[in-house]
Amino acid sequence: MNIVSFFAGAGGMDLGFQNAGFNVAWANEYDKEIWETYEKNHTHTTLDRRSIVDIPEDEVPECDGIVGGPPCQSWSEAGSRRGIDDKRGQLFFDFIRILVAKQPRFFLAENVSGMLAPKHKGALENIKKMFKEAGYNLSFDMLNASDYSVPQDRKRVFFIGIRKDLGFRFKFPKVKFPKITLDAAIRDLENTAIPALEKNYTNGEECKIPNHEYQIGGFSSMFMSRNRVRSWEEQSFTIQAGARHAPLHPQAPKMRLVGVNKRIFIPEKEHLYRRLSVRECARIQTFPDDFIFHYSKVQAGYKMIGNAVPVKLAEFLATSIKQQLENPSLGLKPIKNLTLAL
Repeated sequence: MNIVSFFAGAGGMDLGFQNAGFNVAWANEYDKEIWETYEKNHTHTTLDRRSIVDIPEDEVPECDGIVGGPPCQSWSEAGSRRGIDDKRGQLFFDFIRILVAKQPRFFLAENVSGMLAPKHKGALENIKKMFKEAGYNLSFDMLNASDYSVPQDRKRVFFIGIRKDLGFRFKFPKVKFPKITLDAAIRDLENTAIPALEKNYTNGEECKIPNHEYQIGGFSSMFMSRNRVRSWEEQSFTIQAGARHAPLHPQAPKMRLVGVNKRIFIPEKEHLYRRLSVRECARIQTFPDDFIFHYSKVQAGYKMIGNAVPVKLAEFLATSIKQQLENPSLGLKPIKNLTLAL
């Protein structure tokens, strides 16, 4: 089955779908810092470099599925139908525009868990309504990646739609795989990371293990307000897109609380406190080691990885979608005259 991918980033979601047997025929990514990484790691996919707002529907290939994480910074405005006036909100509406035009068999859209905040309830209901009006039976859930063979706590919201004429609604399988620890994920990399160069430029080919370098520089008072260390036997904190907010390596002791919202590194152990490397973050996001990230400054590497959907989670969802499309009885019973209230 062929899919197309919007807001593809480095392609964590795309790689997961590829691993599940889908062909990622075409992808779209507007950020020029990502193009080299995407194209060198997804050599069989055509990359469109335009903004989604500039892509006519008839230039998107015919496909079985559309996947992506449309930015929804303005989705609260979108809930009252005003988000189209904001450039970021418009991206969400353009995702809907293309979905309506192409009518693939399914779609998957991912976003942050913050959209579940009570203050955004009305906006969220309108987003659900728009997906349904696009012609899809909608399923919606928040998943923690740590339940799906990903060694980090990472909660994200997933919308999965099955075209109405197919007569069923996707069912999120209720499974929990054994937790993967940081020890299992990155222990072998413990003593080989190197600091980035001055001003956080990459070491490039000087990294004996590709991308195994970490952001240097101080830690903000906000960073020091909370413990940022998970032990070897735990899962990582969420891998974020900001290099300065990368979790600390589990070799360090957990930070000590010394005041309200104030922690310190354990005295005489300060040398153990370093940020996880770009490669360690990639491992935690379940990218394979042969997936190479290309950048001039390490911040771009952290950004690509932090914005990605974990590969193993994407692969699980892709496999579930594929199985249910091939055998709808695995999902909910066929829907005919039901109201699809969520």
